Amino acid sequence: MKPTELLKVAAIALLTSGIMVGCQQSSDEMTEVAMEEECQGATPEVRNAIYAAKLKNARARNLGADWEENAKIIEEAEQAAADCENVRAKILANKAEDAAAEAIAMMAQPVEEETEMAEESPYLGGYLVVSGDNLWNIAGQDTIYGNPFMWPLIYKTNSGQIKDADLIFPGQYFYIPKAKGPERAAAIEHAKTRGAWTIGQTEASDLDYLAQ
Repeated sequence: MKPTELLKVAAIALLTSGIMVGCQQSSDEMTEVAMEEECQGATPEVRNAIYAAKLKNARARNLGADWEENAKIIEEAEQAAADCENVRAKILANKAEDAAAEAIAMMAQPVEEETEMAEESPYLGGYLVVSGDNLWNIAGQDTIYGNPFMWPLIYKTNSGQIKDADLIFPGQYFYIPKAKGPERAAAIEHAKTRGAWTIGQTEASDLDYLAQ
């Protein structure tokens, strides 16, 4: 082959190669543009999932159960949604919502236990003795029993600090027991049949009542 013909073949080959490279570059650029056009951000489902996670996490924060890592997970979910990684974004959002719900449940548990303990308490409350008080008028108060004949209930419950049922002192603090049926009836019966009493002495009838 003549030198001139070789030059022609080489020129044609070089030109063809340049066209192919140019076409490949154009194809890659078009693909990138197409991908950018297809990415529309988070879907409505993903946006709702992220919103639910934020709402639950805010409630946990208000209860003092905020988990620092949870906020980071929500941020990752938002970033994934922005990058059109909707599946990953939804998984992260659901994870954050579940973690916040668990934190809320853990915070609510002690409150429920305290409520149950309060309901199971054998006492109505307490009473601080003031000058002029006696067991009779304490039991007769509307906020206590509303019945003065039920004073033996207070006496029996607080017998450790009451030596004589007829003598109590300002500053003493008495627990007021709940009045159950049989105990209520026994207290009233004792108050009505107690007999004579003397201040400063523990009557035998009172000792019998305490022993019941």
